[in-house]
Order: sequence, then C-alpha cells, then structure tokens
Amino acid sequence: MIAIFFFFFTSNILFFLPLHHSATPSCPNTFSCPNTFTLSPFKYPFYNAKDNTSCGLIKVNCTLNGPAFQYRRESYKIFKKYDSNSSFIIRNTTFKKLLKTDSCDALMNNITSPSPLLFSISIHPFITLFKCRRDTSYAILETETYFNKLNYTSYKNCSNYDFYYMHPFNKTTVPTNISHRCQVIQLPVKKNVSAKTSNVTAETNIFSLLSPRFSISFPLSVSCQECNKNGSRCQSTTNGGVQCLYTKKAKRDKKLTLILVLVGFVFILMLCSVIFIIRRCFKGKHFPYLSSNHNSRILEDDTLSCGISVFSYTELENATEKFNPSHVLGDGGFGAVYYGKLEDGREIAVKKLYEHNYKRLQHFMNEVDILTRLRHPNLVVLYGSTSRQSRELLLVYEYISNGTVADHLHGERANRSVLTWQIRMNIAIQTASALVYLHASEIIHRDVKTSNILLDHNFLVKVADFGLSRLMPNDVSHVSTAPQGTPGYVDPQYNQRYQLTDKSDVYSFGVVLIQLISSMTAVDLRRSQDEISLANFALNRIQRCEIDQLIDPALGSDSNEEIKNMITSVAELAFQCLQYDSEMRPTMNEVLDVLMDI
Repeated sequence: MIAIFFFFFTSNILFFLPLHHSATPSCPNTFSCPNTFTLSPFKYPFYNAKDNTSCGLIKVNCTLNGPAFQYRRESYKIFKKYDSNSSFIIRNTTFKKLLKTDSCDALMNNITSPSPLLFSISIHPFITLFKCRRDTSYAILETETYFNKLNYTSYKNCSNYDFYYMHPFNKTTVPTNISHRCQVIQLPVKKNVSAKTSNVTAETNIFSLLSPRFSISFPLSVSCQECNKNGSRCQSTTNGGVQCLYTKKAKRDKKLTLILVLVGFVFILMLCSVIFIIRRCFKGKHFPYLSSNHNSRILEDDTLSCGISVFSYTELENATEKFNPSHVLGDGGFGAVYYGKLEDGREIAVKKLYEHNYKRLQHFMNEVDILTRLRHPNLVVLYGSTSRQSRELLLVYEYISNGTVADHLHGERANRSVLTWQIRMNIAIQTASALVYLHASEIIHRDVKTSNILLDHNFLVKVADFGLSRLMPNDVSHVSTAPQGTPGYVDPQYNQRYQLTDKSDVYSFGVVLIQLISSMTAVDLRRSQDEISLANFALNRIQRCEIDQLIDPALGSDSNEEIKNMITSVAELAFQCLQYDSEMRPTMNEVLDVLMDI
C-alpha cells in the first residue's frame, strides 16, 4: 500500500513539475503579411492564420487584398496599424452593405460586446444606442417617456425593437436606471459628422451617421498584461483553464527543475514514512467494524434515526418487488438505486449499499449526515433508512419522476425541443440556488454534474447524490483530500493540488452551464485530443468568439436575437467559472446573481 502511494505521488511530482510553466509551441515574436510594407509587423495577441492557434488570441489572415483579422466569423480588412500594435483602421464589408440598404441588422451588430475576458474591444468614434424590446403597449410608452425626458432621438422602423440615441459627439453615459428591456449597443460613426448634420439627418436616418470604416483597438486584460511582461502568453491550457504559458525562451533552468524534483522526492518520502508510522500505531484501534459481518452492524443504534424515518428491510423489499432489476433507476458510486412504492402510496427511490466496502460505506454515512441537516426546495429529500439490525443498509429518498438533466440533454429522454431555453435557464438558476445554500451550510457537493440534477414532471430541479460531499468549516480556506468526482467535471486545480474549496463546485457548475448551452457530453473521445473535455472545447470557442459552435441549434438562437444574447451571457459566465485559477472564479452567490440578471 505504501509502495503504491509512494509511486503515485512521485510520478505526479515528476509529471507536473515540468508542466507548471509549460512552454507554448514555437511561435514567431512577430510576423508580417506579404506586400504590406507600410504596416508594422504584427505581434501577440495577434497570430498568423498559418501558425498554431496557441500563438495568439486574434487571428490575422494574409490575403491578396491585404491583411484582415477575424472576429465573430466576420472579416475586417486592415488599412492602417498604429505603433501600439493593437490599434487599427479597419473596414467591414458586410456592415457596409447593411448600411446601404438601411437594414436593421446593422443596428443589431454590437461590435464591442460581448468580448472575451482575455482582452477587450473598443472603437472610435462611436455612438451609443439603446435597443429596447417592444413588449406591451404600456412598456413601449414607459420606455419612450423615459428617453424623451433625456432628449434622446428614436428610430422605430425595425420590428420588435425601438432604438434611442444621442449625437455621437455628445458624451453619452449609460443611465443607471435604464429599463431591463433595453440593451446597450456601440456602433462606429463617421468622423466628419457635424452638429448641423446631426440636427437634420440623424433624426430621420440614423444609418447616415454610421460608418463601416473605423478605428478599433484590443487592450489586453490586466492578467494578460502581466503574462506579457513576464515573457509569456495568456492562453487556455489542457488543464481546463486559463494561465500564462511561457515561451521557449522563458523555460525554467534545468538545474532548478532538478532541484525541485529532488525536493519533491524527499517530501514524498517523508510523508510516506509518517503515514506508515501512523498506520502501525493505530492499527486495529480505528474502524473496528471492518469485518465480514453485515454492514448493518457497523452503526450505533441512533446513527440513522435522527430526524428521519426508519424502514424495515422487508418493507423496502416489498416496495421494490424484491429489488427487481427492472426497477433499477441507476447505478451510483456505491450501489444501485431502485424505484419503489410504499403501502401508503408514496413513490420512493431506494439506494442499496454494496457490501464489504469501507469507501462506499463512508459515502453512505456521509450522505445521511448531510441530508438530515439540510432543507431546501432544490435538494432531494431523504425520507429515511433501515436500522442497524437490517440485513442491508438502505437509504430511502423521494422519487423524482422525470429523470436527470443528462437524460434530457443527451440520454434516453433526449428531446431538445422539449428542453427549451427558458427551462434550461430555470434549471441553471435552481441548481445554483441549491449550491449557494450548500456553501452557506459549509457543505461542498464535490460531484456536481447533469446526472446528479434530477427533474420532476414540472422540470423543477432536485440536486442529489451527496456521497462525495465534504464539510467545509468557515475558518479554513480549503480541505486537503484526494481528488474524487467525475471526469470532465473535476476542478483541474483541485486535481493537481489536492485542495478542495467551494470554487471546485463552481468549476463543475461551469461545465453544467456549457452542457445546458450545447447539449454535449462532458467528455467526448471523438473530439480532438486537447478538446476531449467539454470545458477545454468551450474555453477555446469562447476565447475566439466562436460561441455559435457551442450552441445547440434546437434552442433557436439563429432566429431569436434575445435568446442568442442570453446564451452568450451565460457562456461568458461559464467562462469565468472554468478558470484554472480558483481565485479568478466567482462565488456561487455571484454566479446566481448573474443568472438572475440574465
């Protein structure tokens, strides 16, 4: 046992140390497009379309007509580049065509938002529009009255939306009490628009103000600027997060690496020695109940009777038709779950513990301890259990009739037209509410995933399976424990450092959010090697503003701008939840607040 433990930890030290500041693929410091001598060379965060995508964040295509960068599947031709390297004069052909036809689609194209968290986007000069939904006639009147008081001009020739704006050279700040029906849009305008023009033309035709040619810049976020200062690149990693990836020139010295490996080796050797001594000292004193006797003899008389009902084995055997295999609802980490019906008519789910397994017994007892102290509308209810005299240890829960979220997204109940975006948003909010309650109760779930989110016939959420959950006292920052959970959902930082925090649940919830958007599985071996994990796949797509590749077509975002905006906002929230550094992730309270705002 000690030898295996020693080998496992030493192998991990040797494996992860060289990767801690892993180097990016060989990337040029700068690059230039042919026949563009008037433009200074490009450098990070831009990368040549011919190079590896890990070389930068914004792709530049060197075409026969000159360089163009890609953003949201649109191509923007570059005419001039400033010394700052992140500022350009550009033109968008699609936007130009929309302006010529006075198409309302031109007013929907918010270029500056949303943008990835690694960099922001700003344009100059620009005009601020307020795109307001037409809901009820009262809402329309209320919105119109609000903007009229502020002397805004309106444009009302678009279906579903009204637009309000001021002259672009007036300093337009976003009102703090703006209606939730209105969205802020920033669009480029002509440099030579005069005050006289705005008083005449702008009131009748807003399109005369807008320009397909404008200045744009891409300032890096603070964290990415720090990466750059240290000679590294801010990029997503195979660990499922975002961190500084060092270039080959910034690799650590081999001598330092060797010293760290030796230090790690000595530390693990000492740790194993301590564990060996502890096991020798306490052998036979702890866990005296680990014997060949039935697990029911393990428990004290009142262990399972505090606040819950005690069922006889015969009663539950009859309820499940002698644990008929046709009644199996699922197979958990420590035993099967059966459907049953009590004599009083209540439908139940019965968890049956596999025998002679201490680890599974721990999970069983953990779930009892947690569920007897918790009460929340979005947590599954524990009805009771068998007593210590029972032939087997059984837990009895309320039966949730509509399967799991996983079943509805990509399982046996999958019918994506039924699981509408509104239902998915409700699932996200209710699950987040349950996790907020758990964290407030000093409980870390540790196995948040779509197959542990049950749905009733009204698609209301019941979070289940607390076998892996841990108590997290308020006076500690983390709990040191060996990583447990489900592949695809496990916090990569927890997986490396063995430090469990409430932010580990936040990471897992981020994967759930991506699944609600995409209907994809958390792990898919058919995807490329660095995107087998859905978290990695999503991080890459969101960073490159390719969220469309994540969205389940059944959600109808192509034809509904409001749904698309909501999905984009949820994707950005998931991006924050999936950060490698747990300190960069929001709390579940913050996550819930954002979901409610969306």
